Amino acid sequence: MAVYTSNIIIYTGTDFEQVFVLADESGHFELNGYTGIAKMKRTGSSLTSTSFTTTVTDIFNGKIKIALTALETRDLTPGRYLYDLVLYKNGQTLKVVEGEVIVKKSVTR
Repeated sequence: MAVYTSNIIIYTGTDFEQVFVLADESGHFELNGYTGIAKMKRTGSSLTSTSFTTTVTDIFNGKIKIALTALETRDLTPGRYLYDLVLYKNGQTLKVVEGEVIVKKSVTR
């Protein structure tokens, strides 16, 4: 499976959700038995990171969601970050999505 690039925008103090639909050469990717981990960092070598809540929402059609609550986004510093989404199954690691996160400060709170 290729690694997809998808850039996202997060507004501070708001809930964030993004659903990805994964596909392989056959047109779909079954997520049965997979768990996912997604994190964002300022740079690839940053020592600190923010972890997304990762949930498989449709096992048979390859849908997986990453999310942050308003409480989690409240203290993010506006700017540019990197993120990726990695799947794990039976000791196998598969990077499926990567990209940039733009964090913007919400005006209305």
